[in-house]
Amino acid sequence: MSSFSYQNIELDWGVDDLVVRLRQSRQNIFEAQQQRNPKLPSSKILETIIDGLGAALFPRRLGPPDLNNKGIDSFVGHTLNTVLFELYKQIQCELQFISETLTDQESHEKAVAITQKFATHLPEVREDLDSDIKAAFEGDPAARAAYEVLVCYPGIKAVIHHRLAHILYKLGVPLVARIISDIAHSVTGIDIHPGAQIGNSFFIDHGTGVVIGETSIIGKHVRIYQAVTLGAKSFRKDEDGIIVKGEPRHPIIEDEVVIYAGATVLGRITVGKGSSIGGNVWLTHGVPPGSNITQAKARNELFSDGTGI
Repeated sequence: MSSFSYQNIELDWGVDDLVVRLRQSRQNIFEAQQQRNPKLPSSKILETIIDGLGAALFPRRLGPPDLNNKGIDSFVGHTLNTVLFELYKQIQCELQFISETLTDQESHEKAVAITQKFATHLPEVREDLDSDIKAAFEGDPAARAAYEVLVCYPGIKAVIHHRLAHILYKLGVPLVARIISDIAHSVTGIDIHPGAQIGNSFFIDHGTGVVIGETSIIGKHVRIYQAVTLGAKSFRKDEDGIIVKGEPRHPIIEDEVVIYAGATVLGRITVGKGSSIGGNVWLTHGVPPGSNITQAKARNELFSDGTGI
């Protein structure tokens, strides 16, 4: 293998040595990977987990069609045992991926603790989602029943994902949380960063194109429509020109605010309680409670023979 003959000329590329060195290089990388276990959390598995949690939270509507009243508690218990164990494994995956120093035992113990804390929040998630569903039903004249809102409205699907992801984000597994948010984004077109803080009775109507940034704070009884952006106006950079992470840079939306389709609200500004932000408004300054912000009126003039051009 070491030499190669061409037109009676013996050529030696040192192939035997190269094969040994390349094999060693592969083995070194493989061993390093095995030691770190750098397997990322699985989007497909997390999607199944969220579906299971949804069914456990709303067994009558999102559970199996043949579920009866006598079997609900059994179904919920079995489902939670299954999905929480799968969630624990995904959380451990993230912990092992981001840390080179955690031992398997340490990552196991930390993942168990996070999963247990997450589970304790599920009753309050159900309460918040009930308020979101009620807000959607009461706020949309096209909604015929609460169950229709739950199973059909993309805004509710996105909020279910967000409320679960936000807890995980606060508990220290931002990658798992971000994947859960992205699952909802890919299905609904609604992009809510798991770090965003959202009060109860939250209603996203229609929803396509909605973007809510990481440090956004949204109060109670807020309603927003499609293509609304709660974004950052600018990004501070350090002395090396690298964007500083984690600073508050998104809006604060107080209680009972309505933001209509296509509005863009940028920067760490406050939209006061009870305000209304009109469609396609570009807002970069705070407004007091009770404000009604609309676009400037478009010019409407008649021109003839090129006048006005």
